[in-house]
Amino acid sequence: MPKTASISSRPVLATDLMASLDGLLRQWLPRQRWFAGKDRPVSELELLSTTELFPGCLHLLVHTGHGGMPAPGGAPTGDCYQLLLGVRKHLSPRLGRALIGRVEQGPLAGLTVFDALHDPRSAQLLLERLRHPGTAGPLRFERTPSARVPAGLPPRLLEAEQSNSSLVYGDELILKVFRRIQPGINPDLEVPAALAAQGCRRVPTPVAWFRTTQPQEATLGVLQPYLRDASDGWALALQALASGDDFTVQAHELGRAMAEVHLALAAAFPGSGHDDNGATAAAMTERLDSAAHSVPALRPFVPGLRGAFGALATCDSGPPAQRVHGDLHLGQVLRAGREWFVIDFEGEPSRPLAERCTAQSPVRDIAGMLRSFDYAARQRRPWRPEWARRCREAFCGGYAALAGWDPRKKHGLLRAYETDRAVYEVLYEARHRPDWLPVPMAAIERLAVRGD
Repeated sequence: MPKTASISSRPVLATDLMASLDGLLRQWLPRQRWFAGKDRPVSELELLSTTELFPGCLHLLVHTGHGGMPAPGGAPTGDCYQLLLGVRKHLSPRLGRALIGRVEQGPLAGLTVFDALHDPRSAQLLLERLRHPGTAGPLRFERTPSARVPAGLPPRLLEAEQSNSSLVYGDELILKVFRRIQPGINPDLEVPAALAAQGCRRVPTPVAWFRTTQPQEATLGVLQPYLRDASDGWALALQALASGDDFTVQAHELGRAMAEVHLALAAAFPGSGHDDNGATAAAMTERLDSAAHSVPALRPFVPGLRGAFGALATCDSGPPAQRVHGDLHLGQVLRAGREWFVIDFEGEPSRPLAERCTAQSPVRDIAGMLRSFDYAARQRRPWRPEWARRCREAFCGGYAALAGWDPRKKHGLLRAYETDRAVYEVLYEARHRPDWLPVPMAAIERLAVRGD
């Protein structure tokens, strides 16, 4: 049994605790995949909430600031992050990758701090908290009364690059722990629960979740069924490309599945009207200008891209606005057996939560998936544009078969939303994966020069 360190027996002020953690977190946070401010120095670090979740494990909410430097996209500077920190006298070698550092001063002096989600014991205790609804300081653990949450499921932390952290329990359940926290109900809890109430089977239903009441109400994590033996659409598309196989049948079925989800979303969140194309075009243009400010490679194409947004302002309004997925791509869909499932309704994490929850054109999701086929096709050399074109056509055909309208007949809308998505991708890749930047830049050139 590892030796843990409890601070519950000795009251510790937030300022004192930060004396122990400040230096370590300033170095550790920018190295995390889910940290959004990699391109800006952390100049402010403030402890918003501290809870000893169980002996040897601290739950923290911390605010990071960047000295007033504007965030890309015009978002307010600074973010709130959720951390689960293990505290021990000594760290076992198997947890070496989780090491944050050895504390030199303050109330934790002489102890070792690490990312507790890597620790199986901490992961199992977290599941126990979800099995038994209750409170821990400002934290609230809740569960669907009829849901079954077995005990003793072995945990494993998914290693895939994500904007959050996910624990799989015994190939039966998966817990998404949100890292970047915004006030309110996270769409990844709200939307799947609403779709389940509509009888939609395309989305795993939440069985338990936890949230905080301080400093504001916010969702912290969601536990859902894990689709064992499922493969995500990205992996399946790459397998098809590697083997030279066609992917149009799967793409067509995926289009039908997405239309089914959109119809259920419209029923679950009624009352939306049509988008104001002029306002949408203005917002897209603003995002383009902001992205071009951060990524110089984008600047030569700005006039052509603005043309796509200008055309949006004058074309027909298209299908009614509604709740959408918001960040749809091949990595957000799973195929289990012969069925497609849709996951991760959090939307683009860089955008404010209120914006992600507003009704938007369903063309936004369709454009996201079309861009994803292009991304997949560019993972192999030589690039196979015909593979992507056939998948895009099949996906739109499948969608049209069920949705009652055809995306291919909304060229102006589709071009504008695909351009907006490509601009988002350029900014994302420049900040997180510079080696991938040529992929969206190729689409930027196509959309700006040829407009198709």
